[in-house]
Amino acid sequence: MAGFGAILGLLARREDLLGNLAKRCADAGGEARILPCDVRDAEKVRNAANTLRNEFGRVDILIANAGVGGNNIETQSLQPDAVKRVVDINLLGAVNSVHAVLPEMMDAGGGQLVAISSLAGFRGIPKSAAYSASKAGMTAFFESVRLDTLDKGIDVTIIQPGFIRTPLTSGRKSKMPYLLDLQDALPVILNAIERRKKFCAFPWQTASLVRAARFFPTWLYDRIAIRAKYRE
Repeated sequence: MAGFGAILGLLARREDLLGNLAKRCADAGGEARILPCDVRDAEKVRNAANTLRNEFGRVDILIANAGVGGNNIETQSLQPDAVKRVVDINLLGAVNSVHAVLPEMMDAGGGQLVAISSLAGFRGIPKSAAYSASKAGMTAFFESVRLDTLDKGIDVTIIQPGFIRTPLTSGRKSKMPYLLDLQDALPVILNAIERRKKFCAFPWQTASLVRAARFFPTWLYDRIAIRAKYRE
């Protein structure tokens, strides 16, 4: 996005990594502001958005991308605090982000909300109760927001990727089907944002299977899904 000359507000917890990313954005021809913040803190997320609005006048696009996988024994054994952490970051972090920008977007009569959800939100998958629940909730939340803002000039784009080679999927010994390199996934995501698509699920092989699985009878889905080894 920086390569297209965008002004970017980069919000995440780790200031050192944000600084490195901001430099890369500047080298690509864009402009970036770093806003160290935990998305679980609604007030700080709101303050970060205010900082951008005060300097640049408005926020045109929100990309809600913060997320954790919960690929640890505490989350997989359904310890409440561990499950809560996944939901707080993946779902409520996105809620906090939307709350920080949507009122002003509606006042201005335009804007775009982008959710980086997951194909894991279509149906529950083994050893992923917290993650699947957070992504299913995220998808439903943004779809509801889309319906509530159809007549207010707000575009909502829900992106549902399969497996992408990032730190979130690193270290897994199991084979992940149709695993995409980040550089192959990014053009798909950027195209969906640019075209203001309502939904974008990819890669098509995994997306087609997951969509079909929504209509499988429960006994058939259980028989197929129980074989999944993605979290091992």
